[in-house]
Amino acid sequence: MLVGPNSTGKTSFLALIRALWDVAFREVVPNFREEPYDLGSFEDIVSNGSRTLTNETRFFRGEFRSGIYLGSLEDTIGFAANFENWQTAPYPNVRTFCSDGVMVELRATESRDGGVQVRLRTGEITWPDPGNEMAATHSSGFVPLAFLNPMLRRMFGTDNQHVDRFFDIMDAIAESAPRLIAAAPTRSRPRRTYDPAVLRGDPEGVYIPSYLANLSRQAGDEWQSLKTGLEQFGSQSELFDEIRIRSFGRSDGDPFQIQVRKHSGPKSRRRKGPWHNVIDVGYGVSQALPMLTELLRPEPPTMFLLQQPEVHLHPQAQAALGTLFCKVAAGGRQLLVETHSDNIIDRVRMDVRDQTTGLKPEDVSILYFEPGDLDVKIHSIRLDEMGNVVDAPQGYRQFFTDEMMRSIGL
Repeated sequence: MLVGPNSTGKTSFLALIRALWDVAFREVVPNFREEPYDLGSFEDIVSNGSRTLTNETRFFRGEFRSGIYLGSLEDTIGFAANFENWQTAPYPNVRTFCSDGVMVELRATESRDGGVQVRLRTGEITWPDPGNEMAATHSSGFVPLAFLNPMLRRMFGTDNQHVDRFFDIMDAIAESAPRLIAAAPTRSRPRRTYDPAVLRGDPEGVYIPSYLANLSRQAGDEWQSLKTGLEQFGSQSELFDEIRIRSFGRSDGDPFQIQVRKHSGPKSRRRKGPWHNVIDVGYGVSQALPMLTELLRPEPPTMFLLQQPEVHLHPQAQAALGTLFCKVAAGGRQLLVETHSDNIIDRVRMDVRDQTTGLKPEDVSILYFEPGDLDVKIHSIRLDEMGNVVDAPQGYRQFFTDEMMRSIGL
C-alpha cells in the first residue's frame, strides 16, 4: 500500500512498476504517457524542479526481483533497466536479466535500429569476450530476449546447468508471461443502456459492461462464480445485494442494462427490493464495478496497480474493499494500492491480526511517501503479528494525531 500526501510520487511509482513490467515480461518499449499514467517527456520525468539536467540525469534506472511460478517451474528472476533520453522519451537502452548466478545484459546500439549487444556472465566469467559481443536485429526495433534465446543457446551450449536453467526460465516466461492491470482512479461513467463493445482492456474499465453481458449470456459456471463474488462484496459493503444483466434481445449484439437491487428488513425475513438501473443508484456502484470485476473474474492478472480505489465509496464499502484485497492477495496475487483511506489500511491490519485469510505480516508492506524540500523520502513500514504499525517515521499520520487532539480540546 502506498500512502502519503498528494504530489509525492505515488502514481509515478506505479508508472515505473508498469514500465519495468512491460520491458521485462511483455518485452516492449514502455510508453510513459500511456493511460492511466502520463508522466510527460524524459525531461519531465528526471526534472528536480530546476529544469536543469546534469550528467547524472541523462538516464534513470529501475530494478526488481520477482518470483516466477509457471507450472512446475519455480524460480526468482532479477531484472533491471536503464532508461536514456531518446527523441524526448525514455528508452530502455540497457536491460539486465539474472537468475541463479547467471546474468544476461542486452545493450541497444546507438542507432536504436533493433541492434543489440549481448553479454552473458556466469560467476566471474563473461561470455562472450567483450571484444566479440554478439549483435542481433529484430524487425520490431526492440530485441526481445525470447528472440535471442535460440541463438544464445547455440552460442553457449548446454554444458553449464545454470545457463541452461536460465534460458528455460526465459522460454517459460515468453510462453506464459505474467499479466498486469493498471486501473485508473476514476472509472467509466455509467450508462442507462449499453451497446456491446469490443472486449479490449482499458484502465477505466469501459469494456467491463460488455464483458459482464457476454459472460451472463453464456450462463455458465464462470458467470455464476463472478456473480456470487460481486454479490458477496455488494452485501458486505451495503452497495447492493443482487446484480443482473437485462438484455433487450436474444443475440450477443443486442443492447443491455446493468441492474442491481437491495434487500430490506431483518435477516430472518429479508424482502427483496425493486431492481434499479446502475445509473440510478449513485456513483459508488458504477465506480467500484470495473475494479471488482477485474479482482474477481476468472483467470485474473498476476498483479494489480490500483489508484485510490476508495473513490466514491462510503467508509463501510472502503472497509469491505480492504477485506477483499486481503482475500485476493492471500490467493497468491499481488496488489499495489495507492490509497488515502484509513478504512482500507485498518482492515488489512486487522486481517493480519485475526488471521482471517492467512496473510502474514511479511505479506504486507506500507510505503510512506514523505515530502521534503525538492525530494521525497520513501519509508518502508512493517506490521507486526498483531497488525500494529512498526518502524513508522514521526511524520506518519501526524496530521490525524494533531487533528484528533484538537477535536478533543488538547
